[in-house]
Amino acid sequence: MLAVIQVVLLILNILWWIIIVSAILSWLLAFNILDYRNNFVRSVADMLYRLTEPLYRPIRRVLPNLGGLDLSPLVVLLVIFFIQQLIFIYVIPAIYRAGI
Repeated sequence: MLAVIQVVLLILNILWWIIIVSAILSWLLAFNILDYRNNFVRSVADMLYRLTEPLYRPIRRVLPNLGGLDLSPLVVLLVIFFIQQLIFIYVIPAIYRAGI
């Protein structure tokens, strides 16, 4: 059971970094530091968009429109942090107490 929890935590950690890289890449594209016409940049940006957009879409429906400011990555990061803390505080100690 602990191995399953560790895999879940690893997936959440990878998702955390995908969101961070996606946000940084979007800033670099917005400030024209990276060129979207470059095939590599376009493919990386498209991959990150496809990975993160399903997470952002439901949150964007709930959040008010703040113009150019998108807070959905921050909300997703907070949800990931909350889930990780729940696992660390409640799930892992329960597994050790049960002796599984």
